[in-house]
Amino acid sequence: MAVPKQKVSKQRRNKRVASSWKIGSPTLVECPNCHELKASHQVCKACGYYDGKQVINFEKDKKEEQ
Repeated sequence: MAVPKQKVSKQRRNKRVASSWKIGSPTLVECPNCHELKASHQVCKACGYYDGKQVINFEKDKKEEQ
């Protein structure tokens, strides 16, 4: 059975493990309603639609502010 000649330090081991790990970019998809980019499985910030249904009514919010 193979036995290492010397102990691998924690720093050396962690450097080897960390070299293959990367942070991925968020997945962006096109909104089917307004065709702007949005995060997948999230409400569209431009139009307020999710899964073909209007979840947030921006027009109503704009009228209330005035």
